[in-house]
Parts: sequence; C-alpha cells; structure tokens
Amino acid sequence: MKPRSKKIGYLLAGTALAAVCVVLVAYGGEPPAWLLASGKGAAPAAEKQAPARREILDFHMSDLDKGRIRYTDGTSSVTEDGGAHWTEPAPGLPDAAASGTNGPSASLTDGKKLTTIAYQTKDYPVKQSQFVTDRVGWALVTAGTELANPLLVTTDGGQTWHAEVTPAVKDVLQEEKQRQQRISREAALYASPEQAKKAMDTAWTLLPDTASPGDVVLVRHDQPGEVAWQGKTYELQPFEAGYFAYLPVPMKTKPGSYPIGDQTLKIKDKKFETQHLKVSKQMESMRQDTKRIEADQKKIDAARSKSEPAFLFSAPFIQPIEGILTTPYGHTRYVNGKFASSHTAIDLAAKEGTPIKAANDGIVALADNFYLTGNTIYIDHGMNLFSQYAHLSKLQVKTGDRVKRGDIIGLVGSTGFSTGPHLHFTFWAHNVPVNPNLFFNATPFQWLKQEPQSR
Repeated sequence: MKPRSKKIGYLLAGTALAAVCVVLVAYGGEPPAWLLASGKGAAPAAEKQAPARREILDFHMSDLDKGRIRYTDGTSSVTEDGGAHWTEPAPGLPDAAASGTNGPSASLTDGKKLTTIAYQTKDYPVKQSQFVTDRVGWALVTAGTELANPLLVTTDGGQTWHAEVTPAVKDVLQEEKQRQQRISREAALYASPEQAKKAMDTAWTLLPDTASPGDVVLVRHDQPGEVAWQGKTYELQPFEAGYFAYLPVPMKTKPGSYPIGDQTLKIKDKKFETQHLKVSKQMESMRQDTKRIEADQKKIDAARSKSEPAFLFSAPFIQPIEGILTTPYGHTRYVNGKFASSHTAIDLAAKEGTPIKAANDGIVALADNFYLTGNTIYIDHGMNLFSQYAHLSKLQVKTGDRVKRGDIIGLVGSTGFSTGPHLHFTFWAHNVPVNPNLFFNATPFQWLKQEPQSR
C-alpha cells in the first residue's frame, strides 16, 4: 500500500473508534440494542429478580403499639406503631419484642380465637389471631391467599378488618389506647381486680345494691344518660371508663325493691333511736329566728349546688377527729320535749381546740360563720358530694382552697346552736344529708358487695 493509502486507512479506523465511543457515552455506557444484535457489544446483564415475599410464620403483639413478626426463613420484623410500619429489629432486641407500656398487656386479655375472617366480601381462613383488647385484634390469614399483606387488623371487635393501618385506623388505635388507660385508672379505685371486673363488665352497677334510709348509693352505667329516683332525675356524669351518679336515700324512703337500670336496689327498713335535749330558753329561741336561718340556708344551698364533675379523691375517707360519739346518725331529736328533727349527722365530742382533719381530698366550697352551725366548712369531693364540719372554734381554710386528706382545716369548738365542744360532721349528696359512717375507711368504689369466698 502506498504511504498516502495507509494514512487514509488509519484515519478511517480512528474515526470509527471515536464514533463507537460517542455512541457508548450517549447510551450511558451501555451498548445499544442494535449494537448487541450485531455481536459487537457486550453481553446483556442478567435481569434483576424481584425479591420473593417472605412467608409469615407467626406474630405477637405486646400491646396496642409494639409487636413482632417471625418469618419462615428465620428473619423477623418489629413495629412500634401498631403495624403501620414494620422494620428490621435492632441488634439485641429480645424475640418477644420490647415489653409494651401503652395500653394493656396482650397476655392479660382473654382473646377470642378465630377460624375465619371476612375481608372485602370474602372469607379467609385464619392461621393465628390475637386480641389485645375487646376491640383491637390482629389475624394472620393462611398462606396461599392472594393478599399482599396477610396480617390484618380490626378495631371493632372483628366486625371489619383492614390490611393496612391507615390514618383513620391509627386514630382509632390512639382512641383505644386512651380508653384502656381510663379503664386502668378506674379499675385501680376498686377494692380488688375481681371487684373492678364485676363492676365494669356490666351495663349497670349499684354500689351497693342494698341500702337503708339515710344511706347513699353510687350508680355506674356504661353509657351516658340519667336516673329517675325518688321523684328526682340525676344525670350520669362521665368519669374514666364509666358514667356515675350518687343516689341519696332520704330518711322517708319506704322499704322495698326499686329498679335502677337493669338492676334492683333493695331498701331495708331501719329503726332510729330517740334523743332528748334540754337547752336554755335563750338557746331554744335561736331556732325561732327563721329569717336569719333561711338567709344562711340560701347561701349554703348555693355553695352546695356547684360541684366538680369528677371524683376528687382516690384514697379512703378518714374520720376528722377521734372524739366521743355523743349523737349517732339518724337519731330522732326532741329539744325541750318538742320534736326538732332527725339528726342527719354524727356528733363527736372533743376538747375545744382539737385539730380537725379534712376527710378526703377536695375543694373548700364554703367556709363561713352561720347562725345555727357556727363556724362551718363544706368541702366538695366532686360529683355533688360534700362533707360538712360545724361548730368550729376557728376556721383554718377559706372558700376556694384545695385540701388534701388529713389537712388541718379548723379546730373543735361550740359556736352556733351547741351545748358543748364537739364536731358536727356529715355528708351531703345532691343537697341531701347522708350517713357519714358509710365513708370511713372506704370509698364509694369499695361499697360493692363482696362475694362470699368458696371453701
């Protein structure tokens, strides 16, 4: 070949090589299909395979938030948001997943066992199911179904199921968590877990279901509403997981059985003793000043008409002083031979100046001096229940103060219509005086009748 021809050949070969490089750059480094077809490009890479779906072996929810899935290949996933997201567990996490603190423990629920569930108009066989509460549960359907996610969740006790934890499902789970917390707080108020279950597992509960004239009954219902009793209507107030109202049993209530919701309240007959007092004519005349007495009563009634819509206590009530019982509750009292009234309180005699304790937590609804009862304190314990302390020599709290059980609120005295130093003490429910002896060393939540122990 002549020198000129060789130069032209080299030039053509370089041009072709440059063109190939341009093509490769244009296609991101991968040879085009036509180049591969010519046999001049690199061999195509193997097609990427989609990862196979892992089959779930089993699952366990520790509570409404936390849970774990185990797969047949030995791997696992965990959740901390009720199944909205599942991730690989952190190194060292125990197999049962971290113990839950938000809501009830799964091991404490009865749980219903399911064999099939209905999802989107079709029934699916269930491999495993678990209910953490009576409303929230999970079900693992048997392998081989067309569902992309075989672990489904329900928030209505199994009536409907969801393959995903949507924002709406997540909101219901949050509401259920709060409901379970209310259930736990209320259950702690009863005498025992068994008593809590007995009271909270029924639509209506009477605490207690047997009473006497002068007593008071606490009604619990699982729905809002009202109760008609002795010619009055009492609204059921929401508290924790239930709805409550005190029903005072007036002294004139006749013995018998009375329907309350789907329960029956039995009122037993009770005889009260008679007490005769002799006082000076000057003291007896105090009872005749009706205008001053009525003015005081209006002020007292107004204070007792407003109450916190919650139980302000959790511990048992205590007796305000360790005095000598001079007049029990319910005695029929005659003053100078004339009928005066039923003594709807207890009188505890003690030395003047003896410290008086608040019977339980509450708010001072009224602390003032009155014509008949002298220096007097009313403490609101919530839900229209008040304790009264009368004839004090000194008030050590003022209206509006918050007090704790055992706080010193005043001193024993003999002010007002009184024959000597003592504490006149009682409770008022919906402005009706009720027997204070029911409360000592207990709370109304502990009035539920104890079941006899089997031997």
